[in-house]
Amino acid sequence: MWNPRALSAPLAVLLLHCLLATVSAQRSVWKTLSGAPPLVVARGGFSGMFPDSSGNAYNLAVVTCGPDVYVWCDVQLTKDSVGICLPDINLLNSTYINIPYPNQTVSYSVNGVVTTGYFSLDYTMKQLSNVHLTQGVYSRTNQFDGNAFPILTVDDLLTSKQKPKGIWLNIQHDAFYAKHNLSMRSFVLSASKRIVFSHISSPEVNFLRGISSRFNPKRTKLVFRFMAKNDVEPSTNQTYESLLTNLTFIKTFASGILVPRGYIWPVDASLYLQPHTSLVSDAHKAGLEVFGSDFVNDVPFSFNYSYDPLAEYLQFIDNGDFSVDGVLSDFPITAFEAIGCFSLLGTNATKQDKTLIISKYGASGDYPACTDLAYNKAIEYGVDVLDCPVQISKDGTPFCLNSIDLIESTTVAQSSFSKFAMTIPQIKPSSGIFAFNLTWSDIKTLTPSILNPFSKYSLFRNPESKNSGYLVALSDFLSLTKSHPSLSGVSIAVENAAYLAEKQGLNVIDAVINALSEAGYDKPGSQKVYIQSTDSSVLLKFKEKTSYELVYKIDETVGDADNAAVEDLKKFASAVIVNKNSVFSNNDKFLTSTTKTVPKLNAANLSVFVETFSNEFVSQAWDFFSDATVEINAYLNAEGLKIDGIITDFPKTADRYRRNKCLNLGDKRPTYMDPATPGGFFSLITPEYLPPAQAPLPPLTESEVAVPPLPPVAKIAPASSPSSGTAAPQGNAQPMVTVCFFFSSLAVFIASLLLL
Repeated sequence: MWNPRALSAPLAVLLLHCLLATVSAQRSVWKTLSGAPPLVVARGGFSGMFPDSSGNAYNLAVVTCGPDVYVWCDVQLTKDSVGICLPDINLLNSTYINIPYPNQTVSYSVNGVVTTGYFSLDYTMKQLSNVHLTQGVYSRTNQFDGNAFPILTVDDLLTSKQKPKGIWLNIQHDAFYAKHNLSMRSFVLSASKRIVFSHISSPEVNFLRGISSRFNPKRTKLVFRFMAKNDVEPSTNQTYESLLTNLTFIKTFASGILVPRGYIWPVDASLYLQPHTSLVSDAHKAGLEVFGSDFVNDVPFSFNYSYDPLAEYLQFIDNGDFSVDGVLSDFPITAFEAIGCFSLLGTNATKQDKTLIISKYGASGDYPACTDLAYNKAIEYGVDVLDCPVQISKDGTPFCLNSIDLIESTTVAQSSFSKFAMTIPQIKPSSGIFAFNLTWSDIKTLTPSILNPFSKYSLFRNPESKNSGYLVALSDFLSLTKSHPSLSGVSIAVENAAYLAEKQGLNVIDAVINALSEAGYDKPGSQKVYIQSTDSSVLLKFKEKTSYELVYKIDETVGDADNAAVEDLKKFASAVIVNKNSVFSNNDKFLTSTTKTVPKLNAANLSVFVETFSNEFVSQAWDFFSDATVEINAYLNAEGLKIDGIITDFPKTADRYRRNKCLNLGDKRPTYMDPATPGGFFSLITPEYLPPAQAPLPPLTESEVAVPPLPPVAKIAPASSPSSGTAAPQGNAQPMVTVCFFFSSLAVFIASLLLL
């Protein structure tokens, strides 16, 4: 029998040393100064959602992140020396003060810069009691402003419903207030008798030196805040860049430094990361903690992060060389995800979720769609099913491209082929240069162009690789997929089959079947073949000729599916693709409810794939906090929904989600991984800020699923292929086709600019 009393003393001592070594190793996994996980500081609370420094912002930070979050208060002083939390010394940038006090702007010199606006030092706290906060960042919703959030005092943080782990005061303008006979030092020392502050920061040396002897660093840490490198620190009259070279001096009055992200990971003029500096290691050697500031989800910092804010946090906390000791964030939930769920995973972390990751034109969020580069990167990023939207050339060669219109993802509009532009209403309402008018030898010479679906928001994808890679024939695509056993399948999308057969004499269905057969996909194997279409007649034709998995794509937003429509789908399809808004309905980007669409399809034993998951924050509902991972988590963990696959142009983000440590934890799941609840935030909008009510989403009907059978392939005499310098055709002789060759030189010029 095992008896711990029987251990000899030497063995017991040895085991004790081993235990202590193990505990020490566990504590030192993090490359922070203390070996503990980095802190997360919510700037003004959860200011990425609610107005900065509002009660709702502070409460939401704790509700979503848990009790380990620290909250930040930028302190301003009123005329009667009350400390209030406001993010900017100019109240116009965060309040509606001009409503109760119109036409009362004044000008002050702030750190040598004349600033015009409203200032707290001109008003007593009583006068400010009827001033309400506003969302000061225009990329964020202001629809909560109707809640009339009051200005909070520092003491109000003690009475908050949700208790954070610590309160961090930032004293940004001590010298300014001192010039106007208001003492930040007196306020902080007085408040510290009532409130325990975890951290006090300031960009002014004299302020921190003046209070350093009054605080125990084990209770309250003082942190020197660095501003822009060329800004001048008012106490020493030195630039912050020069102060950075004297960390031992800073250590005499502070236990840490707070620096902008670029001090640690600089970017070049094109917004690509440069090698990291030695700042963190230098500061740690000097005994200083390092906190990174300016972390936001809705302002891109570097193209290297592919608009994924979680990837940015990981770059600062889990890069193999160092970890910052904390981060200051407007979106603290993302920082907690990074630290608690996605850090220290290693390169071969096990998949914790079996949801299929299906590419959208390969890794088209980072590289031109459907190119060899986009496909190879998608495989590298962990995609399960690689997709090929099949187009067909004039000479009958099937190839992969996101659209039948070559303008959308190549620079064809800048080539001599621009003369072949035409309008075909059956395909699209605007002009295009269509694949079936060029031979494959023509098409494969075209330069790909990266898709920029959110360019109207000035969000552009990976400019460095915007024209990289080359287009691939379907046969080459299938050779690639066959050679990668990590793939569980391929998805082949077929559209416009009826038009191509009847008007162009091109049989895209047989072309696909033949290519799959030649690649060996008609024989049993480990990789599934999914045939996808919005046209049920296409899928029925494939069912007639093959045994591949058939996937029906609903090309509209629906809130339900009629029973008859579902029964029709079951006759030929094993899976259905729906868009995100058909899962969660939304109004003005706020989730309002869960639709009946997915439950209805689940009940019919149809697999459900949802599209399109992108990293750019403008593609997501407000409820997801401008974080692609929060969005994925919500869809895959929504109560009563079973989603079998997600379609994404950023497969790296989706695959990383499946490997995080916080899945399958049951009741132990951290609060920051709880899925969003539809309607939660929408219910907080006051009536005057509510968007107009929307009509209920229509259901999918039987008439939309059932379409006429495909027409036979027309016999059209072959024509010589157009090539560079060939005169434009005189018109399309096919009946019932409107073809317009008025794509003017101006239109071509505009299209070419969009593709630059």
